Amino acid sequence: QVQLVESGGGLVQAGGSLRLSCAASGRTASNYNTANMAWFRQAPGKEREFVATISWSGDSTTYVDSVKGRFTISRDNAKKLVYLQMNGLKPEDTAVYYCAAGRFIITAANDVDYWGKGTLVTVSS
Repeated sequence: QVQLVESGGGLVQAGGSLRLSCAASGRTASNYNTANMAWFRQAPGKEREFVATISWSGDSTTYVDSVKGRFTISRDNAKKLVYLQMNGLKPEDTAVYYCAAGRFIITAANDVDYWGKGTLVTVSS
């Protein structure tokens, strides 16, 4: 099992920035360095949606169109951390953000092997 714990959420005004972090731990956390990592989000009353993903080596990233140019995903394999830097936040970015890990490329929820419990991001207008 791999445990993923998110942090860094909070309340921010529109146009502001936040950096989310996700820490991996657990008996098989050593597999983290070969896992693809991703961030998803779920707004109230909506389905969980893919936000961004990064390959195990960190040299490949993909974003949903709505966050391109504003969000950046990165990872530190030595520390078993993955980050989501969010700039230019908008009220429509308000959601619970989930960290996710998978053995293969992640582009949808059914590609995910492990989920974190989420961290709430609220963007006020």
